[in-house]
Amino acid sequence: QVQLVESGGGLVQPGGSLRLSCAASGSGFGFYTMSWYRQAPGKQRELVAGIAKAGSPTYADSVKGRFTISRDNAESTAYLQMNSLKPEDTAVYYCNAKLFRESIWGQGTQVTVSS
Repeated sequence: QVQLVESGGGLVQPGGSLRLSCAASGSGFGFYTMSWYRQAPGKQRELVAGIAKAGSPTYADSVKGRFTISRDNAESTAYLQMNSLKPEDTAVYYCNAKLFRESIWGQGTQVTVSS
């Protein structure tokens, strides 16, 4: 089983960029589907982007064309490159690893988009 640690969040102005990282420890990272979710205050957690071990990435409509998910299996790390950030992107961002019935979450990293 892997354990996940997110990093890279912070405060950024509208139109700016951030790159989130999700470092996994343990074995088998390459087999997991990796996803990024976010949860804004008072809202439900929502799927932002996902990438299987071999397949095309998928994105929520709200981030298509602005966010890019990627993974480096050799480094056991998943990334979320976020460009053209908007205030409505403000949330805690969580990394998730899924394999069959197993679903593992990181602790989350805060992203705040504000001038």
